[in-house]
Amino acid sequence: MKRALVTGITGQDGSYLAELLIAKGYEVHGLVRRASTFNTGRIDHLYRDPHDTRARLFLHHGDLADGTGLRRVVEKVAPDEVYNLGAQSHVRVSFDQPEYTADIDATGTLRLLEAVRDSMRGSGRKIRFYQAGSSEMFGAAPPPQSEKTNFHPRSPYAVSKVAAHWHVVNCRESYGIFAVNGILFNHESPRRGETFVTRKITRAAARIKLGLQDKLYLGNLDARRDWGFAGDYVDAMWRMLQLETADDYVVATGESRSVREFLESAFRHFELDWRAHVEIDPRYFRPSEVDHLLGDAGKAKAALGWSPGVDFGRLVTMMAEHDFEIARQERTLKNAGHGTAPMGRPVL
Repeated sequence: MKRALVTGITGQDGSYLAELLIAKGYEVHGLVRRASTFNTGRIDHLYRDPHDTRARLFLHHGDLADGTGLRRVVEKVAPDEVYNLGAQSHVRVSFDQPEYTADIDATGTLRLLEAVRDSMRGSGRKIRFYQAGSSEMFGAAPPPQSEKTNFHPRSPYAVSKVAAHWHVVNCRESYGIFAVNGILFNHESPRRGETFVTRKITRAAARIKLGLQDKLYLGNLDARRDWGFAGDYVDAMWRMLQLETADDYVVATGESRSVREFLESAFRHFELDWRAHVEIDPRYFRPSEVDHLLGDAGKAKAALGWSPGVDFGRLVTMMAEHDFEIARQERTLKNAGHGTAPMGRPVL
């Protein structure tokens, strides 16, 4: 069977990708950072004891900040495919932690590429490499954005992703490594982190509906994004590594909506008027904003045979219903006198 190594496997995309690869018969290895508490909730349903002969998911401690550790993991796993999804991926946080973001997102990608290159040179094996790019790299470039659009990053996160993108291109052109960049536009799901704006919205709307919360604080409601479903987008990642020739691809729905539209849709699902509950907090504005992202995925559709399966309305409904169930459980625990459940922590 094929063997894949996935960084960022405990994240939203990593969990969906692990599901996809296991379903396709892969043995999947994931890189996880050491912590005193487990952060594997998104992949617990995939995990079996390594002694179980049916086990197809294996986890390894490692960090994109540690080049030596990455080399050891790559040598141990001997993967056919490497998916680099690990990153400090919160755009607003990157303004507060620019050096860390650059070290993990940009230099971390180079470290992993070098580990792959050294492994290939030493073993003679071929390894295919996927790099998770971001629509944020386009920044201030006018929409629609495609593979031919010049990058104009507007955050430390975006600048770091642009650097990673060119590290991949350089390795491909200099050493002949099968390395691709997937320039994915915003993709969400019920597994999205709670500090990202879409989950903040659906989680707050559900809690407001059940009387667990009254206010939601947001920043720029006019920013427009091309939102798709993460489960659809990991399929595009896999398809890129199955091609005969490595190249770079934009993955997007081709439709953009404002944060305000997402907000209206989520609150409408619960028959709520968002204007009665939402307040603008300047702390959530970015020092430099990205106004409008709209992807042109024509190349991916033609070369990969890929198209999104979940539309905007279904995506919002999926997330809202998931968060309503979490809020319902929280209310049950609260009414039973157990205090505030972990999922009831304040929205940041």
